[in-house]
Amino acid sequence: MEYERIKELLVPSSKVVITTHRSPDGDAIGSSLGLYHFLILNGIEASVIIPDPDPEFLRWMAGHEHITVFELDQEKAKSLISEANVIFSLDYNRLDRIAEMGAWVEKASAKKILIDHHIDPATYFDFSLSDTSASSTAQLVFQFADNLGWNSLLNKEIAECLYSGIMTDTGSFKFSSTSAYTHRVVADLMDAGLVPDHVHNSIFDNNSYDRLQLLGYALSNKFEFDADLGISIIGVSLSEKNRFKYQKGDTEGLVNYGLSVKGSKMAVFLSEELNFTKFSFRSKGQVDVNKIARAYFNGGGHKNAAGGRLDISLKDAINYLKDVIQNKISL
Repeated sequence: MEYERIKELLVPSSKVVITTHRSPDGDAIGSSLGLYHFLILNGIEASVIIPDPDPEFLRWMAGHEHITVFELDQEKAKSLISEANVIFSLDYNRLDRIAEMGAWVEKASAKKILIDHHIDPATYFDFSLSDTSASSTAQLVFQFADNLGWNSLLNKEIAECLYSGIMTDTGSFKFSSTSAYTHRVVADLMDAGLVPDHVHNSIFDNNSYDRLQLLGYALSNKFEFDADLGISIIGVSLSEKNRFKYQKGDTEGLVNYGLSVKGSKMAVFLSEELNFTKFSFRSKGQVDVNKIARAYFNGGGHKNAAGGRLDISLKDAINYLKDVIQNKISL
C-alpha cells in the first residue's frame, strides 16, 4: 500500500465513497462506518453505500443514519459513485459481491482502494490492503488509519464501530484468525473509550421473541448431525422463516450451533430465499470450507468460514449438498 500517494488523494477537496458487500454483516458495517468517521474528522466529504439493507441489530452504530442503501435509493447512490474521486471497497474483493452496484463502481473514474481480508482479490484496484491473515476488515481499517497517521483521531464512536467488526468476524475472539495484534488493537480501542460489553449487548442481547422461537424451531426440528462424517446440517425454508416473522439477521450465528456439537468438523446452514438458497459454512482445523464453497456452491470466503448461493429450492439444495459431501469431498 502506497500511503504517501493515498495521502495525496485523501484531501478535504476529495469526494469519497465507501462500499461494502451485499447482505452486510458486522464487519462490513463496522469497518465502513469506522473509516467514514476517520475521513469526516479529516475534513473529507464521505459517504457509505451498501447494496441492500443490513440487520436491525447493527443500526445503533454512530453514523448509521447517513448510510445510503443502493437497493432503496439508486439515483442517490449512482450520483455519489459517479461524482466520487476515491471509492473504497471494504470487506469484499470482487465486484460481483456488491450486486448491481458493481457495474457503477467498475465504470466510475474514481481511484479505487481495496481494504479486505478474503483470498484471491481481483486486480482492478489501484491500491490494495489485502491480508488474509487479518481477523477482520475492521482490524485492517485500524491499520490503514494508523499508517496514515490518523489514529490520534480515534474516538469512542470509531472504536465502537471497529470493535463491532472485529468482535463479530472473530466469533467473539474464538476463531483462529484472532492474533496478538488483534488484542492489541482492541486495547487501543478501549483506551479511546470503547466499553466492550455495551457493544456486545447492542449486537447480541436485543433478540426478538420471534427470533428465539425460530432458533429453537430450527435446532429442534431442522438439525441433522452425521457423527461418522462429523458434519452438521441445518436448513430453514422461506415459509418456515415467514412463520416466525423473520427479519434480516434473525438466523445470524445459527450455523455455529452445528459446529459446537462434539465431533463436528463442519457445519452448514441453508437459508431458502425467493428463487435461491444461501449456504453458510463453518469448519474446524484443516477443513477448508472456502475451497468447498468455491468449487461447488458459487461462493467462497475463508478457510474456516465461507458462504455460497445456488438458484434452487431448499429441498434441492440439501440433496445437492449431501451428494457433494458423500461423493465429492473428503474431510
